[in-house]
Amino acid sequence: MSQPSTTPAAEVSGTSATSLLRFATAGSVDDGKSTLVGRLLHDSKSVLADQLEAVEHASRSRGQEAPDLALLTDGLRAEREQGITIDVAYRYFATPRRRFILADTPGHVQYTRNMVTGASTAELAVVLVDARNGVVEQTRRHAAVAALLRVPHVVLAVNKMDLVGYEESVFAAIAEEFTAYAASLGVPEITAIPISALVGDNVVTASAHMDWYAGPTVLEHLETVPVTHDPSDDVARFPVQYVIRPQTPELPDYRGYAGQIASGVLRVGQPVTVLPSGRTSTIEGIDALGEPVDVAWAPQSVTLRLADDLDISRGDLIAPADAVVAPSQDLTATVCHLHDTPLTVGQRVLLKHTTRTVKAIVKQIPSRLTLDDLSQHPEPGTLVANDIGRVVLRTAEPLAVDAYADSRRTGSFLLVDPADGTTLTAGMAGDAFAEAAADAAPATAEDEGWDF
Repeated sequence: MSQPSTTPAAEVSGTSATSLLRFATAGSVDDGKSTLVGRLLHDSKSVLADQLEAVEHASRSRGQEAPDLALLTDGLRAEREQGITIDVAYRYFATPRRRFILADTPGHVQYTRNMVTGASTAELAVVLVDARNGVVEQTRRHAAVAALLRVPHVVLAVNKMDLVGYEESVFAAIAEEFTAYAASLGVPEITAIPISALVGDNVVTASAHMDWYAGPTVLEHLETVPVTHDPSDDVARFPVQYVIRPQTPELPDYRGYAGQIASGVLRVGQPVTVLPSGRTSTIEGIDALGEPVDVAWAPQSVTLRLADDLDISRGDLIAPADAVVAPSQDLTATVCHLHDTPLTVGQRVLLKHTTRTVKAIVKQIPSRLTLDDLSQHPEPGTLVANDIGRVVLRTAEPLAVDAYADSRRTGSFLLVDPADGTTLTAGMAGDAFAEAAADAAPATAEDEGWDF
């Protein structure tokens, strides 16, 4: 068997030109998110000439002398007409030091759910605050979502500093308030940067108007923030996506289990357990891109071959035998409700976890989070769009779900409407906030009278 060309640590080390950072922008209405993104793209020379010409033409048609850089991301017609961001706008750009996937998310309260989409895979979130308004409710909401989704790095960009005379005291007061709030949510790292996206202060180049600030610009921080780690530090998880049985004369007995490694490292000869059945075996072979390898790591897509002929199908989870999670039909989680239709106690849903989809019932909604003071509103009975709360679910089949704090991939799930397949709720298993209500006592389906 051949060895992979790089080790897991080498694959993700440093901030080389090949490293990738996924980040999202968020903030309240008119805080300047799209302008910041446009300035970032423009000043880093990541805008094509025809794109800039189109923006200049659209700006002139609206009576603006200078190009409105926000139009580089506000691509929907309704967005340009209203001057707001409605949907998540994804942009891809690169500098000599790093590649980026950027998600520009809406600021309106009714589009908070879109931020969940943009931040769900982000390693960093840029939260904008208008220096004139300071921290507002939507700022707190976005900080809570970033904490809920376990985004490891948060940048507070205090925008429109030119409109407050570039006063250090204004920046310091906002940074102190936001940092205290985000830290209480458990955000591990917060970096505050004073900027003016409109004129470009501290976005790509350092500002000449704020000599009291000695920190990095937004781009410098994005290029240097450490967001990768050795996947061997994580517990291995392999959701089975497809069973491969070619049954050809060349491969008469081939049986492989294809999928993407969600976390950790898998090696040939490693003892594994298949969940939720609990059956055990050993990894006999790993195929990557049609070639056998001795080791594979997240997020590679591979095919595993096991030493034993087990009953394994799509949705099963293969994990190291010494690091399994106990399958259960009772699941307590923190959720963000995404749909206009409320989530209610007793509602029947489908729960999608990695490659497995099962029937489930909402047994209880113990609490809803109040963002002003992080208090819990007990037993609300329902969650409406953009609400963050706690739910207790009962599934028709056992699921092997990690705590979201341990794994963003195998600790997350979606609740789906069984009638039309609409996504209702994004869920994170376990306690997302230290202040969350205590888990409800588990009960059996017979006790509660649930009928699947």
